[in-house]
Amino acid sequence: MASPIDLARNVAGFDPDAIQHMKRLFRTWNLLADLALADVLLLAPVAAEGDESFVVLANVRPSTAPTLYGHDPLGDRHRPENRHLVAEAWESGTICSGNVELGPHFPEGQAEISASPFQLDGRRLGVVLLERRTRNRDLLQLERTYISLAQRLTQMICDGRFPFIGADEPQYGAPRVGDGVLVLDDDRRVTFQSPNGVSALHRLGIHRNAVGRRLSEIGLDDSFIRTSYALEKAVTQELERGEGVTVTSRCVPLISDGKIDGSFILVRDVSELKRRDRLLLSKDATIREIHHRVKNNLQTISSLLRLQARRVTSQDGKDALEESVRRVAAIAIVHETLANDASDDASGDDAPFLDVAKPLIRLIEEGLQSPEKPIQFRLVGDAGRLPLIRSMPLAVILTELLQNVVDHAFPPHISPDEGRIVTVGFERDGSELAVTVSDNGVGPPEDFDFAEARGLGLTLVHTFVTTELGGSITMRRGDGPDANPGTSTQLQFSRNWEDRVSGPVIDG
Repeated sequence: MASPIDLARNVAGFDPDAIQHMKRLFRTWNLLADLALADVLLLAPVAAEGDESFVVLANVRPSTAPTLYGHDPLGDRHRPENRHLVAEAWESGTICSGNVELGPHFPEGQAEISASPFQLDGRRLGVVLLERRTRNRDLLQLERTYISLAQRLTQMICDGRFPFIGADEPQYGAPRVGDGVLVLDDDRRVTFQSPNGVSALHRLGIHRNAVGRRLSEIGLDDSFIRTSYALEKAVTQELERGEGVTVTSRCVPLISDGKIDGSFILVRDVSELKRRDRLLLSKDATIREIHHRVKNNLQTISSLLRLQARRVTSQDGKDALEESVRRVAAIAIVHETLANDASDDASGDDAPFLDVAKPLIRLIEEGLQSPEKPIQFRLVGDAGRLPLIRSMPLAVILTELLQNVVDHAFPPHISPDEGRIVTVGFERDGSELAVTVSDNGVGPPEDFDFAEARGLGLTLVHTFVTTELGGSITMRRGDGPDANPGTSTQLQFSRNWEDRVSGPVIDG
């Protein structure tokens, strides 16, 4: 089934601005459905020439009343004569209301319908349809208040004033109607408070009757209400009492004839969510501190290895210790990246691998190549975020491959004027990641077999690819000229440990 965005773009012909405004409605119309005690649907005319029907782009069910829909109406098409109120609202640009018969499956028999044009900058995009089952009883004061607020919002939709453009997004999501509601007049005085609204105030230590008073008069900061009135859009504020109580308050202004003549506040106790958030932040900080300390310990090990290398007289011993220093440094870079990653989606156990690859390449540039043997390193593509269990072995693998290139790809007889280029490329395909290290050097011998390589560096690469990454690796001669065909090494593995391939594959 097509998504609402696909239907809007491909069936209703929405442009990017219209789709963006539709998304704003989707972020707020749970509020409308709960206040109206009604199912809310967004319909738009089909854009195809000669087709006069309306298509349902999306719908939302109320949490405060039963729904009229046992099926998902997304994508349903309706002729104008079958949805005459929708057609009238679309043609007239005004709200059209009425009652319709529901049929034998609904004992109440009728539903109250309200259809409002959905507009952006005076341009009609579709119709917002509210469908509420008729009740055979008098409505409670709470229900009457909710429906009255829904009617105000529906008129604002018709006027193009709702949903608000540029309204803030609450950290824990916008409060729902059932969390608690306070209704204010144009002088910011409370005229109604729902039972859950009273409970939320009690959580903040406010036990006085708020009706007839401003929030500032009962001991609460009402600056967010003044801001909401000044900006003419919804504004959210967290109200705290002590260390254990946090209530999110969201002021929604009601605009009529171009001016604000009231508002309502949704209140939600988020104390437990806040406590969990603080706990997660504390755990995240602890994990980062651990990574930082591991990095420091690895740097200490590197320093000890360098001291040992100075006391070794054998050149082979010195070289072996220097290689060990680089391997330890590669692992330290991963921990340093995890310790310093401050992006919004950081988890403490994963980080953008480019932030690891770049310092790794600098490590090779500064530690291995010389002015007489300059090499240009290039980085192409993006590996995305990788967990520690992936980034650690991959960092060691890249270090070994790059060191191998520097040691063997460009012997002295290759002139620097010919250009010595090494490219590290990343390519993602779903959960799969391909990593390629290629150069324009002399290439491996014709009879080279990677699976039979006995050098420590390539043995480590072999081990890490097959056991730690559970992936495949190929190393082959490149496609350059006979003198400098180059070498191309490609690794392929799943970015997620759970999705690793069952058996490693090695190609020579």
